[in-house]
Amino acid sequence: MKTITFNDLRRIKDDLPEGSIRRIAEDLQLSTDTVKNYFGGINDGAGYGSGIHVEPGANGGVVTLDDPTILERALVILGEKTYSIATA
Repeated sequence: MKTITFNDLRRIKDDLPEGSIRRIAEDLQLSTDTVKNYFGGINDGAGYGSGIHVEPGANGGVVTLDDPTILERALVILGEKTYSIATA
């Protein structure tokens, strides 16, 4: 279980390079809608099951993630992006 602010979760999603949602979905064998929902998107027909719980508050509220695997995969991708920019 991991806790993060909703705004931080959205910032991470917004910082991901194009195609990252699809890449995460493929890597973890999930639907792209499930990954989008994990980052705060809403698609009722997507088989939600992403295990996020939002509690209202400052910075968009607090999000508790039952399973941080998608978040961790996104952070790895951001690390790759940062690394490739640093060495370019």
